[in-house]
Order: sequence, then structure tokens, then C-alpha cells
Amino acid sequence: MDNITHSVVGLGVGELVQRSLPPEPDDAGQRTRHRLLLAACALAGNFPDLDLFLTHLLPAPLGYLLNHRGHTHTVLYAVPQALLLVALLWVCWPAARALLRRSAHARRGLALAVVFGFALHLGMDFLNSYGVHPFYPFDGRWFYGDMVFIIEPVFWVAFGVPLIMAVPSRAPRWVLMAGLAAALLYFLRKDYLTLASFAVLLALGIGLAALRGVRAHSRWAMALALSVSVAFVCIQGAASAVGRSQVASALQALDGGTRVLDVSMTAFPAQPLCWIFVSVEANAARDRYTLRRGLVSVLPLLPAASCPAGLADPAPSVALNAAADVRQYRQVQGSLAALRQLKESNCWFDDWLRFARAPVVENGVATDLRFATTPRGNFSTMPVTRAEGAPCPGGVPKWDYPRKDLLGGA
Repeated sequence: MDNITHSVVGLGVGELVQRSLPPEPDDAGQRTRHRLLLAACALAGNFPDLDLFLTHLLPAPLGYLLNHRGHTHTVLYAVPQALLLVALLWVCWPAARALLRRSAHARRGLALAVVFGFALHLGMDFLNSYGVHPFYPFDGRWFYGDMVFIIEPVFWVAFGVPLIMAVPSRAPRWVLMAGLAAALLYFLRKDYLTLASFAVLLALGIGLAALRGVRAHSRWAMALALSVSVAFVCIQGAASAVGRSQVASALQALDGGTRVLDVSMTAFPAQPLCWIFVSVEANAARDRYTLRRGLVSVLPLLPAASCPAGLADPAPSVALNAAADVRQYRQVQGSLAALRQLKESNCWFDDWLRFARAPVVENGVATDLRFATTPRGNFSTMPVTRAEGAPCPGGVPKWDYPRKDLLGGA
């Protein structure tokens, strides 16, 4: 997820932890604990992304692909990060240090805020199609949630509105609320949101603001925000599963001899009905693997034009089934033997395959088809011909190959 989302959710959960603990006996201690728990949860919710400073340890694009969402995004390495964060808060915040020395409630709250912050970061990064490998070094596999878009305004509204309403001064409240509204309008103008999604988000924000307005205690609003977010993720997960099943059925009907190995599902913001899919198929008898990129609608009556155009592929699509709810933008085929030979002969490509879930090799360039139309271009692209004869990069993390099934593994 993006760092705005990590921050907003961290602040919201920190507020919920603060409101769930017995109050401190003095107002100064209560104010310090409030600030401490919000800061701790928000910082813990962003701490793993400090691995962006490690991306320069490997040449591009391997540095970003293999070191971002790398070791700092594992359960094992979350422990020293949490200890470092607590130590920094202790050393740099004298008022918080004094409070922690005398208050068991503050110590328990800090522990909960830090644990929740790191758990939320790993859990929320799991939700999209980029993936995480949280159990390394015990298990190097990538895990993909394929549920939520990497920038999700539902979380901004669900947690942001109650947080803004809790700001004591009226002027900052209006400024922050205007900023949130402007962000949603920007998404709408760029066709990242449909008008229906925008209306639902607006209704959710008004409802949360009204609830916070009639209750001085923000615990209820934060609890509702958390409930809405969990319900949204569950809806997205169910819709993703339905869409994946539709794609797999359509592909099997096209070619009964193919084996569907994977269907990557990428969501649109606040839109559970439309999905970009990337399928991976293999036919060992024909020495062929096939990747397809397309759009699936989990509501058959919903036309593709109703999906957010700003994040959909610009190329024309063709229907893959009679219902036309599975449509293809692009198809790429390759030789399994050639893919495996390139892996064995080119160490750069071998390292790149430790990230690629949907590998495409065309004209001497390797790309992951999941990221074919991102606003900043396909950041996974790597020329494989440039690497021929070049020294192999050192210090490459040994994540499992996502496409071990194409490479001859189990």
C-alpha cells in the first residue's frame, strides 16, 4: 500500500488503542500518551518501507524489485525494527519516557500500537497483487492477496474522516477535510474512480462525520472505520475469487490442453466489480507457456466501459467467452525450454525471476506483465541482452521463484 494509507490507518488504530485503555490520572500524562500511541502506530506502519534506502545495493531494476518489500517486510526482521522504534521514542521523547516509567497502561498501549503497526503494514501489503514473503528465511515463497488496489481511497475516508473530526480546532479540520475531498475529486477527474464509487465514498464520509459529530468519544467512529475496512476487504476478496474462477473457466474452454497455473488479480480503487487479470498457462506437450492480460467483470451485466478508464489498458479488447465478461487486451506466448535455458545461462535474468510473477521476454527485454500500464511505466523492465557476459550481481536475496512451476520446479 502507499504510505498515506499506512499512515492514516496507523493513526486510526493508534487512536482506537488509546481510547480503549483506562485514562491516565493526570491530563498531561493523558495528552502525552495520546500523542505517543498515535505516533508509534503510524511510525510502525511505515517503518518497513525504509528498505527503499536499500534499493541502491543492487543495479536497477533488481534493487527495487528484490530489496523493496524485502527483509524489512518479514515477521522475523520486524522484531529488531520494533525494538529500534521503541528505543528511538524512549531516547528522543523525554515526556514519553517519564510516562512509560510510571504508567503500566502507557507501556501496554505502546506495545499494542507498535505490534499493530507492523502487523498492519505486512497485512496491508499482502492485500494487493505485488506480494510479500513474510516468513523468510523459513519460507521464501511470495504470497499475493489479489484483493485491494495499492492506493485505496476507502481506507482514506474510513479512517481519515474520524481522525479529521477529532482535530480540536475548526480551521485545520476544514483544511484537512478539503484536502481529502480534493484527493477524491482528483481520482474522479483522472477516471481512477467511477461516479458510483465516488458517491459511495462521499456517503461513507458524511456518515462517519455525523457519527463523530454526535459522539464526543471517537472510539465508536474508529471502531466503525475498522469494521468498514474489514468488510470492504472481505467483499474485495470474494469478488476477486469469483473473477479468478471466471477467467480460469474461460481459459479452459478455449484450450482444454492448457494448464492454468495462476491468475493475478489487480483491483480498481473502490470498485469490487472490475478487475485486471494476468493469467499464466502452460502446455508442456507443446513446449509452450502463455500469458494473457485482460479485464473481467464479476457482474455479467456490467459492461467494460463502466470500469474506471484511467487505470484500464488503452488497447482494444476481445471477448474470451460467450458472456463477454472476460476480455483480453494482450496475449504473449513463449517456449518453456527457451525460458529455462535463459534462466540457466543469464544470472541477471535468474535473479529477476525471483520477483517476476508474470514473466514476458520479448526483443531481448524482460518485463512482468502485471505492471504493463502503471502511470510511471513498467518498473520491472530489464534488458536481458545487456546482462550477457556482465558480472553477476552480488548480495541477491534468495526469495523463491514465483514461477517455479514454469521453470521446472514443483
